[in-house]
Amino acid sequence: MGLSIVIPVYKEKKNLKDLITRICKSVKEKNYEIIVIDDNSKDGSIEILKKLKSKFKILRFFIRKKKPRDLSKSCCMGFDLSKFENILVMDGDLQHRPEEINKLYNKIKKNYDFVIGDRGLLKKKNKGLKLYRLLSSIILIFIVNTFLGFKTNDPMSGFFAFKKKIYILNKKKLSKKGYKILLDLIYSTTKKVKICDVQINFNSRGEGFSKMSYKIIYFLITLILIKFYKRIF
Repeated sequence: MGLSIVIPVYKEKKNLKDLITRICKSVKEKNYEIIVIDDNSKDGSIEILKKLKSKFKILRFFIRKKKPRDLSKSCCMGFDLSKFENILVMDGDLQHRPEEINKLYNKIKKNYDFVIGDRGLLKKKNKGLKLYRLLSSIILIFIVNTFLGFKTNDPMSGFFAFKKKIYILNKKKLSKKGYKILLDLIYSTTKKVKICDVQINFNSRGEGFSKMSYKIIYFLITLILIKFYKRIF
């Protein structure tokens, strides 16, 4: 079956070496690939990726030069380039622990459509987010569950695994815009999907800066309302 690990990044030069090294040390599946989609960083990330590529043959990286920069578009590019049926998405800032990839992969092999890394926000177990991000995430999850229906404890998670066929079947329905591709995927399909939440440890980000902003929150709320409108009409 195999596993394609898709990692969208932008200005993560200081985290890339540690991230890729830890993934290669942790993943137990022999048949896997790492696909890094860089959103045209100008911080020296490309040079780091070239060096890592020479050391780790399972690494493939691509530069997405089209504007505007967008995590969802980068993810979709990675999905299109992936070789395997099982796809896992994770951030490049080390908030998602590479050591927990196996936990999600072992579940997605058991006939689930989605396996989602639950950060424990609703249970107040998370320590990796600053207070304003924690509160905004909880509010957004409440809005999603109210307007679109409950499907998972953490529809805003950026660490999840899913079947590529779901992307292929619903590709034209995706907004492909914003920073929460999981929400877009699970609420674009009209078919009933089998979802499993897996508790993860969510770290504070490594080096670099957070991409979260009020503009991104605005895009998220807009996406939720669009999905709600389409469900009614």
